Amino acid sequence: MGIFITIAWRNLLAARRRSLFLTVAVAIVTAFLVLLNSLTAGVSSNLVSAATTLSAGHINVAGFHKTKPSDSSPIVTNAEPLRKILQEQTPGLDYVIDRHRGWAKVVGESASIQAGLYGIDAKQEGVLFKTLQLAKESEYKDGGRDQAFGDPTQLANKGTVMLFAGQAKRLGVQIGDVVTVRAESPGGRTNTIDLTVVAIMRDVGLLSSWSVFMPKKDLLTLYQLADTTTGSFLVYLKDIDKAQDTMGELRTILTKEGYTLMDYRPEPFFFKFEQVAGEDWTGQKLDLTTWKDEVSFLTWILTALNTVSFGLIGILFAIIAIGIANTMLISVRERTREIGTLRAIGMGRKQVLLMFMLEALILGAFATTVGALVGSLIAISLNAANIEVPIQAMRAILLSDVLRLKVEVGQTVLSVVVLTVFTGVSALWPSMRGARMQPVEALQAIE
Repeated sequence: MGIFITIAWRNLLAARRRSLFLTVAVAIVTAFLVLLNSLTAGVSSNLVSAATTLSAGHINVAGFHKTKPSDSSPIVTNAEPLRKILQEQTPGLDYVIDRHRGWAKVVGESASIQAGLYGIDAKQEGVLFKTLQLAKESEYKDGGRDQAFGDPTQLANKGTVMLFAGQAKRLGVQIGDVVTVRAESPGGRTNTIDLTVVAIMRDVGLLSSWSVFMPKKDLLTLYQLADTTTGSFLVYLKDIDKAQDTMGELRTILTKEGYTLMDYRPEPFFFKFEQVAGEDWTGQKLDLTTWKDEVSFLTWILTALNTVSFGLIGILFAIIAIGIANTMLISVRERTREIGTLRAIGMGRKQVLLMFMLEALILGAFATTVGALVGSLIAISLNAANIEVPIQAMRAILLSDVLRLKVEVGQTVLSVVVLTVFTGVSALWPSMRGARMQPVEALQAIE
């Protein structure tokens, strides 16, 4: 085998120009594939981060309470005993927080928006405040300073609210301004409350476009709810990949503890109002979901990116396959007498085939490795540069206001292996054609 590898390597060196052309072409395709994979991984990472920061835990224990069959209030009554069970019996638990939820109109200086309300206890939200970043004034105010203001920890005080840059710009408000929140209570009354803007955070895609954070006590007052209620418990695990299995275990645990559970539906809670309102029961039912369920309406973003990536890579693969096959055919034709000589001195067809295949595989392995390294370095450099995405629609799709690329070692290695094998397969037919040559015919083909 060592002799064949040496021959294959020397043949590649002998045809330096052709080998260099193919190496560059395959390396470019590999680098492009790594960049596309990094973009998809970055968007996926943004989705996980945004979802588990803004709207969901790894597992969500929520539910609906109905005082009459036509109700569908997304609240959990008698919340503290349930919290105790989750804290003591959840396998692999990291921590638990709870948030109230609502939907209301937020009225500012120049406009109003419909927004999802999250009533929080600031003492529980260290991860939220650490993950989100304050927006610069220029991001939500024309002519504003390139400096961030505000303090999200002030949400510990009543009468405060935290918005995101896109919301603040539409409402025409800044730090210190007052917005009015108007909502309908479960009893059917319309209530309002005035809140002072204490923090404006940078947008994190679609999820932040409708998320508004306020103190839990203010939300209870707005909706006239008891202190013993909550909207949902956000359960965070030490390993997010175990969320689905752990949710199944929690369903068993809560059933044994005497709680009534809704049938599992992998959808966000706001998709379930109509169904719950149409069901003939009263009282409390719990609803368990994972973070993926709560943001399932955003999975189209990853699907679209993957579809575009596969389409582009498929086109490039076809071009590379044609290029490799044509180049190897030229190589076989130019080396006809060499093949005839090798066959004449005893080299078999399988050995000739092996020699040409090794040339393609060596070239492919080298080119894909170089391409993967270059693509990874480009991705890491772009990520470190924190390039801002100027188009709002792209920010919504990428779920971030800056370009995020994430190089995954396993995915990169897989790309190298797949493209190396593909290079070898593309050279298979020309190699077989060279191996089928008869020694006498090959020697007489070129005088």
